[in-house]
Amino acid sequence: MKTAKLLLLLIAVTLTMAGCARHHGSGMGMHSGEAALERGIAETNELVDRTVKDPEKAKQAKAILQDIITEAKKSGQASRGYHEQMAVLNADYNAKAEQFTKILDDMNNARMASSTKILGLRFKMRSLLTAQEWNELTGAMDQTRKRYAPKAEGMGCC
Repeated sequence: MKTAKLLLLLIAVTLTMAGCARHHGSGMGMHSGEAALERGIAETNELVDRTVKDPEKAKQAKAILQDIITEAKKSGQASRGYHEQMAVLNADYNAKAEQFTKILDDMNNARMASSTKILGLRFKMRSLLTAQEWNELTGAMDQTRKRYAPKAEGMGCC
C-alpha cells in the first residue's frame, strides 16, 4: 500500500509541479505546466533506466508509467469538468440539492474508477520488476518526491 501511495504521490507531485510552474513562468515553446510535466516524466524514466537493468523490462515499466500519467491527466480533466458543472449549477438560483449531489456522486465515482485503474497499473508494474528493482525504484521516486515537497508546513509552492 505504501508503494501505491508513492506512485500516486509522484503523479500528484508531477501535476503540482506543473501547476506551480504555470504561476512562476517557466517553459520554452510549450505551456509551462506541460514543460514541468515533461521534465517530471523524463526524470522518472531516467529513474527506471537506472534501476531496471533489463532494457525490455525498463521499456515495459516506462510504458506502464505512461499509462498511469495518461490516466492521471484524464482524471484531472474530468475533475475540472465536474467543477465547471458545479460552478454553472451554483450560479442557478433555482438549483436543487439533488442536482449538486448527482454531480458530486458522479465525480467521486469517476475518481474511484481512475484510482482503481492506476492501482491496477501499479501492481502490473510491480509484477514486472524484481523486489530489489521495485525497492530501488520506489526509493528513488521517494527521494525525488521529497525534493519537490514543501519545506515547511503551509508553505506550498503556489
